[in-house]
Amino acid sequence: MSKLLSRIAGFFSNRSFAGVDKTGNRYFSRTEEIDGLMKEKRWVMFKGEQDPTSIPVEWICWLNGQRKKAPTPEEMAELEARREQVKLNVALLKKEEERRAREGSIPKNKRVGKVGGPDLKSFIQQFEGASEGDRPQEASDAKTGVRTEETEAENSEPMPESLEPTGFGTTYRPGTWQPPT
Repeated sequence: MSKLLSRIAGFFSNRSFAGVDKTGNRYFSRTEEIDGLMKEKRWVMFKGEQDPTSIPVEWICWLNGQRKKAPTPEEMAELEARREQVKLNVALLKKEEERRAREGSIPKNKRVGKVGGPDLKSFIQQFEGASEGDRPQEASDAKTGVRTEETEAENSEPMPESLEPTGFGTTYRPGTWQPPT
């Protein structure tokens, strides 16, 4: 019983004030001995209603022990100013995007129902080393059905040797392929 009373008395006498946030929440810490080890306890005393969502991220990190030192008022002001600057930048980028969409330089996304995945075919076509069936010229020729001398010359060229291992069935031997040097 005396141990409990000493802990309660120690709770009020040994606490040290760590700081206060912009909403008025006060933060405290206390070092106590538990099973022969010194442990630091940290907690918050809310101003008004106990709303955990009103605690800033920096103070949450301090409460959880992810920060050794409590955030200073100067640090909190600097981080708040940075957050406001990011909000302004986002608003400017949205306005710029809307302006470009109105001018027609960027097509607006048509969203009907679920948004589809990325267009992988057009993504692959950007690269020079695209495989035979993924070249943009051949894709447009396949749509029109018209063959040109260029497409026939491309089709008649021998395929370059692959850098990947080949073989299957009885000819495949695991571990024998070596990358080109």
